[in-house]
Amino acid sequence: MITRRLIEAPDGRGWIFLAIVLVAAVLVPLLHLLLPPSSPFHVSTSVMTLWGKYLCFALLALSLDLVWGYCGILSLGHGAFFALGGYAMGMYLMRQIGTRGVYAHPTLPDFMVFLNWKELPWFWYGFDWFPYALLMVVLVPGVLAFVFGWFAFRSRVTGVYLSIITQALTYALMLGFFRNNFGFGGNNGLTDFKDILGFNIQSSQTRAALFALSAVALALGYVVARMVVQSKAGKVLIAIRDAESRTRFLGYRVENYKTYVFTLSACMAGIAGALYVPQVGIINPSEFAPANSIEMVIWVAVGGRSTLVGAALGAVIVNFAKSTFTTGMLAPYWLFALGALFVLVTIFLPKGILGLMPQRAEPAGPNGSPANGRVAQPAE
Repeated sequence: MITRRLIEAPDGRGWIFLAIVLVAAVLVPLLHLLLPPSSPFHVSTSVMTLWGKYLCFALLALSLDLVWGYCGILSLGHGAFFALGGYAMGMYLMRQIGTRGVYAHPTLPDFMVFLNWKELPWFWYGFDWFPYALLMVVLVPGVLAFVFGWFAFRSRVTGVYLSIITQALTYALMLGFFRNNFGFGGNNGLTDFKDILGFNIQSSQTRAALFALSAVALALGYVVARMVVQSKAGKVLIAIRDAESRTRFLGYRVENYKTYVFTLSACMAGIAGALYVPQVGIINPSEFAPANSIEMVIWVAVGGRSTLVGAALGAVIVNFAKSTFTTGMLAPYWLFALGALFVLVTIFLPKGILGLMPQRAEPAGPNGSPANGRVAQPAE
């Protein structure tokens, strides 16, 4: 059943996407580790790290497309789940520093020693154990999303009101994490990481492994999201997006389906954040900024909403353009270009970049309708 669901991707886009990502997971680290820097095919550490960051953003965009594209929940606070997953991983990395910090304290991170903290806060306990940190990467964003969804969706908050509340959520978290007494490093955040699982975080081998893990996580995230949208629950999610009142009238517990997909999406965003932090080497409250969450919506819109593959593609394209055009004389105009891109795509490419690609037509029956009696589904 799982294999059949994967094969049903129109035009094979899903298979092409998975093939590209998995080939990159193997090929890029090999080109980095086996070829000398003088080779034209050598992939430098900086390039590999940059594209590893893009892969994390692609997984984040995929998680947002799951709730916005397929359930109609326009979340402007997904940056909060991404940042919480990143902080959970950052806390583990900080606990691994030990006496190698500036103040050489065996237990307290440097920022706590600087602020004259006497003991480790209770919520930092357990983060010296990697499995516990991994659990928190998924659990913290997931619990927050579940609690938020439990109250918001049962109160039937929808549309722009829900979007504003999600934006207020991430803004409140940003203000809290900026405070030094919150226990997360204040505006400086968490940084100066040394190693992960005993491996030097700056070594070429570790960087290559992190890139490969990011690519594999993106591929698995796509498979999970695709299985969700092709399941019976996925059909209900699409019905909620297109006609929520009618779906509720038919007897479906709409709030349960919304809470389910919102929680799953938050867990995926948390995993993306956890993979992002060791590659960039820092996590601070700026990741909670509402502008970041709004930019994520632009990624999905540019690539193609409700396509999954398009969301990941949009994240890579927009962030590649951001890296290219935020240096030099064009840097002051990047935000204007980003806003113009969103407007132009909304007007002229409502299906995003992926909408420009041809879709496979269903075989026609005698009366011109699809032979299997089904309406063709959006490309994935």
